Amino acid sequence: MVKAATVNCECVQPPLKWAGGKRWLVPLLLEMWQPYSSHRLVEPFVGGMAVALGLQPGQAILNDLNPHLINFYRWLKKGFHLEIPLENNAEYYYKCRLEFNQLILSGKANSLKAAKLFYFLNRTGFNGLCRFNNSNQFNVPFGRYKTINYIRNFTSYSTIFQNWSFTADDFVNISVQPEDFIYSDPPYDVEFTKYSAKDFKWQDQVRLAAWLASHRGPVVASNQATDRIMSLYKNYGFSIILLDAPRRISCTGDRSPAKEVLAYKGI
Repeated sequence: MVKAATVNCECVQPPLKWAGGKRWLVPLLLEMWQPYSSHRLVEPFVGGMAVALGLQPGQAILNDLNPHLINFYRWLKKGFHLEIPLENNAEYYYKCRLEFNQLILSGKANSLKAAKLFYFLNRTGFNGLCRFNNSNQFNVPFGRYKTINYIRNFTSYSTIFQNWSFTADDFVNISVQPEDFIYSDPPYDVEFTKYSAKDFKWQDQVRLAAWLASHRGPVVASNQATDRIMSLYKNYGFSIILLDAPRRISCTGDRSPAKEVLAYKGI
């Protein structure tokens, strides 16, 4: 029986701000992970990477629907210094946003320059959001922070990422092995799901639950605790934990706890 207890852990700081980040959940996930810590970790939706950095697996496949996020992580694995100016003002921010979008349009979205601009836009943009329109253009407005603590030297991450691979694909295309430990944190069952040019709709939630249920190894899945999500995972035989999740990033300014569900099997 898994209990929502508190475990002390030292997590490596995630390099990005990320809406819905799971650093707060790492203590509980550590309890579930520890019996399988020699296994490979698979995350179909790695997002801000708080879980992988908290669990510190020896091997991992970290995937996401957002190719710009994965491009940043791939360059992070190589290790780099950020040499572009880091100015916390609106005029410079929109200039960088335009340059980033032009790189996408010109087929240079996988470049080191795109990775550096992605980091700057993430740290400087509104509420840590990562949002793209239907043309795959980044459209988050300026964040208006008083101060921002930027990182310039990313070389320390290359050692941590040494045996981690990064992919940007649909989850069904991940090369999963039966003994892998899967942690799934998809776009939640809420109105806004467009963190990349591709949306994540209810039929994708259903596809994901079926894919996770078919895995022979341990699986943990996070989601918003909507009635249909809870019914979906219960019908596939998952056990359920309800949690009060902090809302550190909200477009409305609402920071009240939100109900989330942690569904698991094989744990």
